[in-house]
Amino acid sequence: MNPSKSVTAILTVIVIAIGLGAAGSQHGIDAGPLPIFAWCGIAAFAINWAVFVPSYLARTEHYFDLTGALTYLTVIVMVLVLHDDLSSRVVLLAGLIAIWALRLGSFLFIRVKATGGDGRFGKMKHNPLQFFQTWTLQGLWVFLTTAAAVAAMTSSEPVAFGPFAVAGLVIWALGFGIEVVADQQKSQFRADPANQGRFITSGLWAWSRHPNYFGEITLWTGIAIIALPVLQGWQYVTLISPVFVYVLLTRISGLPMLERRSAKRWGHEPEYQAYVANTPVLLLKPPAK
Repeated sequence: MNPSKSVTAILTVIVIAIGLGAAGSQHGIDAGPLPIFAWCGIAAFAINWAVFVPSYLARTEHYFDLTGALTYLTVIVMVLVLHDDLSSRVVLLAGLIAIWALRLGSFLFIRVKATGGDGRFGKMKHNPLQFFQTWTLQGLWVFLTTAAAVAAMTSSEPVAFGPFAVAGLVIWALGFGIEVVADQQKSQFRADPANQGRFITSGLWAWSRHPNYFGEITLWTGIAIIALPVLQGWQYVTLISPVFVYVLLTRISGLPMLERRSAKRWGHEPEYQAYVANTPVLLLKPPAK
């Protein structure tokens, strides 16, 4: 990648983060000179930039996903420590995000250790600007995906627990369950020596080519719904959270990259061509009998 493009991308991410920080901080509780919401954004980038340094020196991506999970947990803990009034909505949102981060972070860390690397990074980890861009994007990823939840958790005008919270919890549970089951099914498939070098078409993977991503988008939609009743004014900008997750996974770092790799590896096989033709890329659809 052209160095100037990386610099432009990094600066763009920072500008977006500043704008989000200003919007999400409205009607928020302060902690010292800044709102708690703003402190959470600063922490999201600071942690990723700090871990980038040893990771680049070692030319390794092994701690990328683990750092992402740690960043989510740090943001949530910051809110709980700095907040004086821990309402049921605050505790619920904190718990749901923590459960998701602990599960996914440990799962991805164990997977990358077992496989020896993450194919998404390739030559990227040897290019300092491009690698730094990736860690910067992860900082924005954490800040954006947690934005609606953190804005609601740090609001100076809390709202009583109600139907939105219940509906959001149900949607979160559905998405979380789909993501967990899909990841477990793929892990079990890969663990079988008979499946080495093959692609999975069973379980939820017969319903979608990327059911784990569908689950993740669904659970963050549930988080946004739980947060919605508390938001006001410019805080509504933080509802971009599930939209960002969708765009990131389907347009930037998720589906396009995986689909290209799969097509390159199996695209010439009739079986794979039939799988692609008959299986939705994201939405779950029962296979035709």
